[in-house]
Amino acid sequence: MDYKDEQMQQPQPQPPAEEQVVKEEIPSWNSQHHEYATPHYSGFWMRVWAYLFDLLVIAAINGLIIYPVLRLTGSMNSSGVVSIGGIATSIMFLAYFVLMTKFFGQTLGKMVFGLRVRSVKGSSLTWSAVLFRELIGRYVLSIFTIFGLPVFLFLYAVVAFTPKKQGLHDFIGDTAVVHERTVIPTVQSSHEPTAQTAVRH
Repeated sequence: MDYKDEQMQQPQPQPPAEEQVVKEEIPSWNSQHHEYATPHYSGFWMRVWAYLFDLLVIAAINGLIIYPVLRLTGSMNSSGVVSIGGIATSIMFLAYFVLMTKFFGQTLGKMVFGLRVRSVKGSSLTWSAVLFRELIGRYVLSIFTIFGLPVFLFLYAVVAFTPKKQGLHDFIGDTAVVHERTVIPTVQSSHEPTAQTAVRH
């Protein structure tokens, strides 16, 4: 083997490669926001405005449907401690909240203000949870109206001082009201997205 062949077999030195920067993929908060966000619980005043809007809706339903039917049937003039009109409007009031919450997770008032009722366990709303919240919970709240408006408002104001902004009826139904369009980003230490850069020469 001559010198020329031996020189050809020797590895040729490679020119220095440009620095290559490899970045580890950063988990996207938007694509995994079940891991990097917590619900944005609705506060007291937002829920008050939604509730007042619902009362306007119920009043409109009563004026357009319930009262005309009662007048046609002659039940509007009924008297006594418990009147037919009072029973009919009470049923409409409870049915509105129960059915809207069960099938849509929100009433029309909550839809307008971007709120939704959710189970604190993360599961879908069951009939038992909705009935406990909207029937028993609201009935308990209505009982306290006999003690006056300040006591009634105090029970609703509990929303402002609980960690998940829950009212008395939320505790009874094991539910909470959240903003459906916003969440609060909370990055856990075990999932904290960091950019690690490796430089290879």
